[in-house]
This record gives sequence, C-alpha cells and structure tokens, in this order.
Amino acid sequence: MDRLRLTPSILADMAAACRHVATMPDPVGAMDRQWQRPNGILVGKMRVPLGVVAMIYEARPNVTVDASILCLKAGNAVILRGGSEALRSNVALAGLLHEALEAAGLPADAVQFIDITSHDAVSALCRLDEYVDVLIPRGGESLVRAVTSQATMPVLKHFMGVCHASVDAGADVPQAVDIIYHGKVQRPGVCNALECLLVHSGVAADFLPMVAERLSASGVEFRADERALPLLGVTAVPAAPSDFGHEFHALVLAVAVVDDMDQALAHIARYGSNHTEIICTNDHARAMRFLREADASMVAVNASTRFNDGGQLGLGAEIGISTSKLHAYGPMGVEELTTTKFVVFGSGQVRE
Repeated sequence: MDRLRLTPSILADMAAACRHVATMPDPVGAMDRQWQRPNGILVGKMRVPLGVVAMIYEARPNVTVDASILCLKAGNAVILRGGSEALRSNVALAGLLHEALEAAGLPADAVQFIDITSHDAVSALCRLDEYVDVLIPRGGESLVRAVTSQATMPVLKHFMGVCHASVDAGADVPQAVDIIYHGKVQRPGVCNALECLLVHSGVAADFLPMVAERLSASGVEFRADERALPLLGVTAVPAAPSDFGHEFHALVLAVAVVDDMDQALAHIARYGSNHTEIICTNDHARAMRFLREADASMVAVNASTRFNDGGQLGLGAEIGISTSKLHAYGPMGVEELTTTKFVVFGSGQVRE
C-alpha cells in the first residue's frame, strides 16, 4: 500500500524530479574522453542512446514518470508495462506524459504504456528483441527471474536488496545504533532497507542490547544466530537458515555475530545480492578493505544503506538499481541510460 499510494506530496516529488532532470546536462553526444594515436588520428568515446528501453515493473506508479523522463533525457524511447495493482494510476500518468510530449513538439509514442495485465503480454514483450534494445525488470524476485529467463534481449536486473551492515570492533557505538535503526525502520519495504546485521564479537555484548532496546520500541523482530540470541531480548527468535539471504520487506532483522572481517565478508559473499553493503568502523584500513572487497552496487562506510538511491547520490530520479555488473551497476540515472561508441577523427590516414 505504501508503494501504491499517490499523495499530494508524492505527486509534488514526481513533478520536482521532472524539473530536476530537465535541468541536467544532455548526455547524448558528450565525449567521455579523447586521445591521439601516433599516426595522428584522434580517438574518442561518445555517449549515445541505448535505443528502445522496455520497463516491466510492479506496484510503484511513480516509476511510470521516473522511467519516462530519464529515458527521454537520454534520447531513448520507452515501453512501460506496470503491474495490474496500479493500472488506473499508470494509465492516467501515461496520458499526462503523452500530453506533455505533444505540447513540446515531440512524438507522443516516445513513451508507450502497455495496459494489458496478463502474463502473456510480458512473455510477448520479452521476445521482441527486433524492436527492444534493453529490458529492465523492477519488482519482486519472481518477476525478475521470470523476465530474465524469457528475455531474448539484454536485461539489466533490478534484483533483490539483501543489504548487510557490518559493525566492526571499535565502531562508534551510538552512531552505529542510529545507522542500523535508520536502515531498518525508516522504510522497511524498500530494496535498500537493511536486512541483516553482522556484529564483531568484541563489541556484541555492549552493542546488541542497545540495538534491541532502540529497534524493539519500533516493533522490530530479530532472527538471531546462537551467539546473538541471548543479547537481543524478548523480540528475538532463533534464526532459521533461510533467514540469512532473505529480503523481509518488513520490520524483521537477521542478526549474526562474527569474529573478524574475514567472517563478515564471507557471510556477505554467500548471502548478499550485490545491492548494498555498509560497515560501521573507525579503522581506516578496515574501511578501505571493506570498500574493495564487499561486492555490491553501493558500499558505504558509516552511512545508512538507504543512500543507495539515485536522488540521494545526486543522479536525480532513477529508473532502478542495477545489480547486474555489465554496463551499469547501481542506481541508473540519465548517464546510465546511454552507452558509448568510438569515434575517430582523421586527416587522410590509412592503416598500414
């Protein structure tokens, strides 16, 4: 319900995103870099549109606007297929986009919305590689897996957000409690919400009771391993194996105690989803090791997982958070909706 709701403030945010993207530099035709070869030719990499982007998504009707304005800014056409639960909102928003395009002298069909709610429509779209250059699924795990298995064109996956926080020995404890609280409680249903807490054994006895007191007051339930369980109070239950690597979308937090960073990184490598990983530490060397070795589209030191968001990272609106490693990794803004091609300036050179 939180994701479906269109309130005046959400509509105002959508309008602000449109204005912000409109003011951003045009990426199309920009030269990322240039260099000259010994024979005198000048080589460059120019940003170009991806082409036709198809977006399959669930719930959030604001995606209809965000995806459209970002694709248009990057010179792409976009085909939208939202979920049945927001059909009327999406149809209304798509109608506004068509009016705006026509008023600007642009083709209304640069944004197309598919109002067929059957799964057959998704399957058909996944096979249109002759017309669609890139497919982006954004929704639950089952949607992403289904689209990826059927697609005949490249797919940029917006996959699960199994986000971890690792609290290191010597971390600033009050600060870390605030970060953990914010990551879990502010919006537990979103993909960058915190799902698992890893605590160094050297600070667990002091840190976990503070976490329990703060988060339990907001209704958080803990799924704890055998070392964390006695430190988390009455709202903790023993963790099942399936609780680690699970995206709860609720006020539920998996918790485990680790002996060192090796164990924390091994846990993340096993259960993470390449979305967001953070560490709370005052040790610069361990912070830099975590940044290098934790494999995720955003890694942070002493900051909430909730910062993995296009707006928060300065990209304006985002079309999604890619957990694929090819082409784009992390929030996809305007620049991530382009690719590059090589361009060459010569003065008559031929290859020997």
